[in-house]
Amino acid sequence: MESISDISLVAQVAVFHNRRAFDQLVRKYQSPVRRFLLNLTLGNEALSDDLAQDTFLKAYERITQFKGIASFQTWLFRIAYNVFYDNKRKTQTHPHSGWDDLGRSQEAELSAPPSAREGSGVGLSLDIHTALAILKEDERACVTLQLIEGYSIDEIANMLGMPANTVKSHLRRGKEKLTTYLKANGYDGNR
Repeated sequence: MESISDISLVAQVAVFHNRRAFDQLVRKYQSPVRRFLLNLTLGNEALSDDLAQDTFLKAYERITQFKGIASFQTWLFRIAYNVFYDNKRKTQTHPHSGWDDLGRSQEAELSAPPSAREGSGVGLSLDIHTALAILKEDERACVTLQLIEGYSIDEIANMLGMPANTVKSHLRRGKEKLTTYLKANGYDGNR
């Protein structure tokens, strides 16, 4: 039922340029898209908000390209992933883009003892972003989509434009790295 509603809304936007229909799609998917981007950017709220806005702008501009082969949500997450990578490529060419600073601050955070991080009142969300920082971007995207968002391997493959076996490899490596990191930092899984 839900996908029929999405397809109906997409048709209204594509054919009649119905902005209210698009607003309904934005309201429905803004939280999941923003959360996905927030995890890819390791908790950078301002950047994830900007990327989410770009994602919905591109989706609106390209709504006629939606073919309905995959769900609208899958199509939208693919756009979000591409927006993230386009931004990263663009900012990596500038020496003071913020990505390098983010990486250095994450490295310092990773090398700090767990008690120092816990004593600062940082909380679980930063622990998650700190743990996600040890993953490569593709691993982080796959792990985020499966473990945090609950998507299947096939859905992730469609969203990220990767073969299912590549997604499985990224998930396996990402989960192994996270398990090692969490065990080394006092998370035993029995709490």
